[in-house]
Amino acid sequence: MKSFPIFINLIRKPVLVVGGGDVALRKIDMLLRADASITVVASKICKELQHYEKSKKIRVKIKTFDKNDVKQSVLIVAATDNKKVNTLVSMVAQNLNIPVNVVDEPSLCTFTMGSIIDRSPLLIAISSEGNAPVLAKFVREKIEALIPHSFGKLALVMGSMRDVIKGRYETTQSRRIFWENFIDHPLVRQFLNQTKKLTSQQLIALVKNNDMQKKQGEVFLVGGGPGDPDLLTFRALHLMQRADVCVYDKLISKDVLNLVRRDAELIYVGKERDRHTVSQEKINQLLVKLAKKGMRVLRLKGGDPFIFGRGGEEIEMLMENKIPFQVVPGISAANGVASYAGIPLTHRDYAQSCTFVTGHMKDETLKLEWQSLAMPNQTIVIYMGLLALAQICVELIKHGAPKDLPIAVVEQGTTSDQRVITGALSNIAQKVKREKLKSPSLIIIGNVVKLRKKLNWFN
Repeated sequence: MKSFPIFINLIRKPVLVVGGGDVALRKIDMLLRADASITVVASKICKELQHYEKSKKIRVKIKTFDKNDVKQSVLIVAATDNKKVNTLVSMVAQNLNIPVNVVDEPSLCTFTMGSIIDRSPLLIAISSEGNAPVLAKFVREKIEALIPHSFGKLALVMGSMRDVIKGRYETTQSRRIFWENFIDHPLVRQFLNQTKKLTSQQLIALVKNNDMQKKQGEVFLVGGGPGDPDLLTFRALHLMQRADVCVYDKLISKDVLNLVRRDAELIYVGKERDRHTVSQEKINQLLVKLAKKGMRVLRLKGGDPFIFGRGGEEIEMLMENKIPFQVVPGISAANGVASYAGIPLTHRDYAQSCTFVTGHMKDETLKLEWQSLAMPNQTIVIYMGLLALAQICVELIKHGAPKDLPIAVVEQGTTSDQRVITGALSNIAQKVKREKLKSPSLIIIGNVVKLRKKLNWFN
């Protein structure tokens, strides 16, 4: 983030706009909506600005710009077609530490104007930091379609209720939970969808309802997917934004973790393949402890929580302690990583079944059903098997799998750092060692790996 997003109060504050054409007009229209006191300096102005001057919406000085025009301005916009003038405006403003925006000249700006969604008093500004204003506009149009105009009215109602809620709920957390439950209330949703006409007084009356405040905590067991944040479900994103605390492990990518609510407490519990920062039993107890404090606990797991994620063990403990919980499936590492590697897990010409296996070693040994795993016409997906890769290959060959059976090892699958090494059972361990692949890595074994040459779309 190169630019810090901020909203500034310009009500009746002096703002200088240099330029009088159509570009200046667009900026002035935005500033007028913020009730700024606008002075325009330009050699000539367009008809619309002439009308604004006559109606006393703006003050106009027909002249060339000089440094004395700045005076006590709190904000300056340069919107001329003369680069020398724009550069001078920027230099004068920066020397006086006055925020300045030069239209279409990011290098001369100390601030930029985002693409704005106005549901006053609810405002959303989208910026590309001057790199791609058309993209910012495109994103704005997408969001515009999702946000009802009634959100502005709801924001005013909520503002009128703030003092009442502060008196009713003592802690910031309890007030936040109230507001989130308020917004989710069926009557409020009907109000927003305009299927039920409600007055502000009727909405405020909802405060008296006992169901507006959940006193017991809850656990959200959420699959964080294989790494790419775009693969999260809508439900996962919704709950990630509602959590008070997030308990996460090593397999959660930084990009996914960044989508958790900013002020949520983050608790790292490790869960690496050969080293657990926190034991599974203590994680189970932690979830119960946090929920009993009345917190909404996000248990964020890589992939899907029910595929080698020990999600079943965690909800067993929650059920024993009568803790409410939700489970949100995620795209598993097998599905996501294989797809991004261009390797279908099944194919009618190569594999009629697929088996998921954990390669976790206990006492330096790996005990698997080698005879069945070595059978033809199937795909084997091995989680947490990187350190045992050489042993896996030896055992499969020993139990009848051909030495030239294709195998792929995928590191950091679905992310921009994804690496895929392919080979055969006889040579893959040496290749992986030479390329220094690290965890998290997924192993895919079977003739479907041959299809990667044709289907490799991601790289």
